[in-house]
Amino acid sequence: MDDRNLSGAETSEAREGIGRRNFLAGVAGAALSIAAAGAAAISVDYLSPNVLFEPPTSFRIGHPEDYLLDSVTLIAEQQVYVVRTTAGFSALSSICTHLGCMTQWSPDIDLIACPCHGSRFRTDGTVERGPAPRALDHFAVQLMPDGDLMVDKLEIVPHTQILKV
Repeated sequence: MDDRNLSGAETSEAREGIGRRNFLAGVAGAALSIAAAGAAAISVDYLSPNVLFEPPTSFRIGHPEDYLLDSVTLIAEQQVYVVRTTAGFSALSSICTHLGCMTQWSPDIDLIACPCHGSRFRTDGTVERGPAPRALDHFAVQLMPDGDLMVDKLEIVPHTQILKV
């Protein structure tokens, strides 16, 4: 009689397909696998170095002859304007002092204009029209022994400092 009961239980489980115990074990195994994969991904991200690859703060911009007199040249990858006037060379930040927008040189009005909120700057960096609270930053410009001009963005200089070449 025990043999018949046992064989009857086996046949009913076989008819049902996968049992409840096996189904729950499969769901638990899948959940643990997903959790382990997530933990591994977070661990790899944690162990990888957080390095910012920014352009160098000191960079060469070419020879003085490369710039026309009374010109404003944007060096986009460095976010710097190179301004050449009769007085000499200066380098201005192209980042607006209001909210950090990228400014644009407008030769038709002879101003550097911020498209975000309407600030305007003269070619010496001073504010023509707000809401910018202060002038654009001026960076140090120097003439290298080989004749190239070099801009150093770490050295902010007064607006009156101009490289005479």
